Amino acid sequence: MLLISVGGIIFFTLVIECNAATFDLINPDIIANNVDRSIDLATQLAKLSYKITLKNNGKGEVKSFLFAVEPNVKDSLSYIGAQTGDSLKTSLKLFDTKVQGHADKLFWRIEMKDVLKPGETAVVDVETVYTLQLIPHPASITQKDKQLVLYNGNHYFYSPYPVKEQSTIVNLGTRNVESYTKLKPSSQSENIITYGSYEDVPPFSVDKMSVHYENNAPFLTITNLERVIEVSHWGNIAVEETIDLKHSGATLKGPFSRYEYQRETQSGLSSVRSFKTILPAAAADIYYRDEIGNISTSNMKILSDSVELDLRPRFPLFGGWKTHYVIGYNVPSYEYLFNRGDDYLLKMRFLDHVFDDMIVDEVTTKIILPEGSQNMQLTTPYPIEHLPNSLHFTYLDIKGRPVIILRKKNLVENHIQDFQLQYNFPRILMLQEPFLIVAAFYLLFVFVIVYVRLDFSITKDEVGESRMRVAGYCEKVLAHQDKRALTYTYYNEQLGKLKSSKDINAFLTSVKNINHEYKRETAHIADLLVKLKADAPDLAEKVSELQKADKHLKELYTQHQSLYVDKLVPGKIARQAFVDTENQFNKKKEECVEKINTLVKSLQ
Repeated sequence: MLLISVGGIIFFTLVIECNAATFDLINPDIIANNVDRSIDLATQLAKLSYKITLKNNGKGEVKSFLFAVEPNVKDSLSYIGAQTGDSLKTSLKLFDTKVQGHADKLFWRIEMKDVLKPGETAVVDVETVYTLQLIPHPASITQKDKQLVLYNGNHYFYSPYPVKEQSTIVNLGTRNVESYTKLKPSSQSENIITYGSYEDVPPFSVDKMSVHYENNAPFLTITNLERVIEVSHWGNIAVEETIDLKHSGATLKGPFSRYEYQRETQSGLSSVRSFKTILPAAAADIYYRDEIGNISTSNMKILSDSVELDLRPRFPLFGGWKTHYVIGYNVPSYEYLFNRGDDYLLKMRFLDHVFDDMIVDEVTTKIILPEGSQNMQLTTPYPIEHLPNSLHFTYLDIKGRPVIILRKKNLVENHIQDFQLQYNFPRILMLQEPFLIVAAFYLLFVFVIVYVRLDFSITKDEVGESRMRVAGYCEKVLAHQDKRALTYTYYNEQLGKLKSSKDINAFLTSVKNINHEYKRETAHIADLLVKLKADAPDLAEKVSELQKADKHLKELYTQHQSLYVDKLVPGKIARQAFVDTENQFNKKKEECVEKINTLVKSLQ
């Protein structure tokens, strides 16, 4: 069973931890002495950061305070984090909570680093990121038009506590402002609008802020992202991301002209020609493709701490246009997978960088573990929906590989954080795949051996069968001929021994055994000759000639033997006469052997 727990976050950010059953009260002893709020609207995101100076006006200690979000924007809130306002920037814990009487609002309880004693003050930095808060206005533009967006917010910091003094700075990233609300005191300088300061603002104060301005930043939204992480204990982790991308800015009104788009620099200012994706520094075997195939209009730059991909879709993206692509790569497992014995820990990102200031409507991350993994325990940096586990089958799998499926909606770059997955994997199972490969090859070879020996023909092939029989007979004839030729070698050895030892009795005993072997091999060849006459008369004639030649050779050896036994050993022949006679025998034997070899080659 998979257990999910919520851990801390990396760097100085902090994430939401669910505790929906908690109810809090608004502490009347807390006031906000000063709030400096910054609203960054230069991209497609609304990034709000707060520098809050809290004061304890009561008599008791304060360990936490509440942070509230307006009801009309709570569905757009993607990320919230908090840290101390000092130089250490220590992350603070947050818990989402509820306050009685304020069911329509979102609240977070932020734990203080140090207890706030009566009369003391503390500075806390809070960061929030909202999506879909910049509305294209007008909603449709032509290819030559600039994109205008409308932001609606609050002039005041939405606080559950009284605010003694506050001010707001709005960064637009451009000086081209159509209009903005002017709650005095307010002013504009270049791309900055300043509101305040405002004093003695009551809790939950709302005054509508509206800014209508030019924003040609890339309005790209990932409508769906499927991230697959396949872990192998053979040293590799494969990552593949399938991405559905949409331009969520002002839709294109009228036709698109490629000619004007390439010729005029002011054409399609809000369109997206390309974007940069950051991959891990160890990424290798990178591919970028869609349904058509590989997209070659991409560039890769290897940096010291990452790999930068400049991805260019097959066509520029205007408002409302969509594209779909797949990107994948491999990374070495030693950078992300750690083990002690049979216990393993996988530490990777739940979501990785796709492009700057990205919006992800929904991401599904699938973690495929090696077959045989068990006792999985998952720790996530923020609440994530855990879907039912499944099995993934690939090469050499028997039971299937366990797949952990996680899903979350409404994400931004701040969610690029690591999860930790602990599991158990018996290392003896590493031998399973090599054993299966060996077994598969063994069965294949057995099948081939059996297959080639089976006859699947409907009718008999008399010619083919006869040819195979003849070939078998010839092989046997040659084998017996080799053994028969070996008897002549033994014969020569015994003649040599007789010449030196003069022991006729020992010689005759050995020759008797040799003759017995010779007769047996000759009889085998004679039997094969009878069989060959029925299927191959021409070859049978050659074997018959072979028999005659060998018979003649045998007669020469018999005469040679008589020369030794009857004349040489008893001393009845002169030395020179013996040498001359033996040379004649050797010459005749060589001629006979040459004829036999010629016949043997014709049978091969």
